[in-house]
Amino acid sequence: MSFTDLGLSAEILRAVNEKGYTKATPIQHQSIPPILSGHDVLAGAQTGTGKTASFTLPLLHRLQHGTVNRRRIRALVLTPTRELGAQIGQSVRDYGAHLPFRSVVIFGGVSINTQIQKLRKGADVVVATPGRLLDHMQQGTIDLSAIELLVLDEADRMLDMGFIRDMRRIVRALPAERQTLMFSATFSKDIRRLAADFLKSPVEIQISTNGKPADGIRQVVLPVDKRRKRELLSHQIGAGNWQQVLVFTRTKHGANRLAGQLEDDGLTTAAIHGNKSQAARTRALADFKSGKVRVLVATDVAARGIDIQRLPHVVNYELPHVPEDYVHRIGRTARAGHSGAAVSLVCVDEHKLLADIERLLQTRLERRVVEGYAPNPRIKAEPIPQGRSKHMPSKRSGGGSSRPSGAKRPGGRRKRSSRRSAVTS
Repeated sequence: MSFTDLGLSAEILRAVNEKGYTKATPIQHQSIPPILSGHDVLAGAQTGTGKTASFTLPLLHRLQHGTVNRRRIRALVLTPTRELGAQIGQSVRDYGAHLPFRSVVIFGGVSINTQIQKLRKGADVVVATPGRLLDHMQQGTIDLSAIELLVLDEADRMLDMGFIRDMRRIVRALPAERQTLMFSATFSKDIRRLAADFLKSPVEIQISTNGKPADGIRQVVLPVDKRRKRELLSHQIGAGNWQQVLVFTRTKHGANRLAGQLEDDGLTTAAIHGNKSQAARTRALADFKSGKVRVLVATDVAARGIDIQRLPHVVNYELPHVPEDYVHRIGRTARAGHSGAAVSLVCVDEHKLLADIERLLQTRLERRVVEGYAPNPRIKAEPIPQGRSKHMPSKRSGGGSSRPSGAKRPGGRRKRSSRRSAVTS
């Protein structure tokens, strides 16, 4: 379906055309009309399906045709991580290029004073991570009393990261009469429970089958001994002349270690994870997009919001503990109809994790042994350290304040526990 058939304004269609888009994706053509009609929406779609535009476009249209309320925030988008917030903020600016709206993106890891100054100048749309938004609410530097439209993006991930109490506190501060949109990769019991609390008679949209990766992703497993993974990765990048590679590790320490090893191998590499400053993460991502950095090593949370339309290669250097995270990881490639490759380096320790992934996908992934890297069959599997489970995070990751659990916020209020309600993405 063409964007011109969706009922969007001429100014928005002009901006969409300037971005080079003509046909709406399934999530866009199914969600935009009910949003334009004022319905609450519960939408399920995997990453890479165009869901950001599916709510930013009708959001801007409704603001354009609603009651003008200068210097009052009329739309709020809640998102789990800094990177995703920045991506959404850019989409709002791009699609609103010919509209007189102001937008502000607020997240932790950067100066709150700069954000306060921007908010004082007035904003129509605010994109925020829950932790930093609560900081502003506590300090009285943001007014949410005029919100007409609330978007909860990647709601399952926000629950998974322990933001459930924060989300409820924020929603309680909003006007009862508003339009609410909830986007989630999965429709778990917790998501449906949250939707029942936040949404009113929502239109339900489910685009892709739960746990299924997008079409166009070539998936392959390369069996290899754990101690030779880095060597094989360097070999594959060099032999295949891979120029842009996103590599996933399970831990922040593992990301730093691998990035250093790949640098020693002569590959320009950067790492992004929750312990990196926002400036460092932004710089690394910009260098990766521009081609200055060939390999970007990331943890799952830090990779949220990476939106590179033609990213050709995603590598699972280590398989995730949660099978659904595999789908989210490889969804970084083959976006917007393009093709891509997802390569997993799997040692004997990870055979159970691989079986769990294949059970979710309901298919057996192709195995390909690279000559010279066949695993030693005499090596026995060892337990994989869990570390701090993503199901029980010790602090807000991805955009809230970096204060340790129990630390006081400005004004003396203690931070609530960020233990999750229990959901998987």
